[in-house]
Amino acid sequence: MNWKILKSEADYNRASMRLMEIFHATPNTPEGDELELLLVLVKDFDEKHYQLPELDALEVIKYKMNEMGIKAKDLEPIIGSKGHVSAILSGKRDITLKMAQKLKNYFSIPSDVFLHSA
Repeated sequence: MNWKILKSEADYNRASMRLMEIFHATPNTPEGDELELLLVLVKDFDEKHYQLPELDALEVIKYKMNEMGIKAKDLEPIIGSKGHVSAILSGKRDITLKMAQKLKNYFSIPSDVFLHSA
């Protein structure tokens, strides 16, 4: 099929269905090339028409803490003193760029998740 920019939901659905059909296409084949093009077209449509909700950094931190079974004191080497950790977790203090980088590494989550609340 000769694909063009996806302008409607019908175009998007058709492209998504075809993408699923050829998802395991071999690279550098006609289907592989079609797959690459469809990935770009579908991503472009998604970005223009669907907005993902922003994550709340504090909720992400608390969720990861619970998931990993860690306590606030375990974040002191990353965030700073007990007071700093408390202020961050209560939302009284913003997450700095340096903290976001450390949290990113500690939790294996993109740092921009933490910077949205700053």
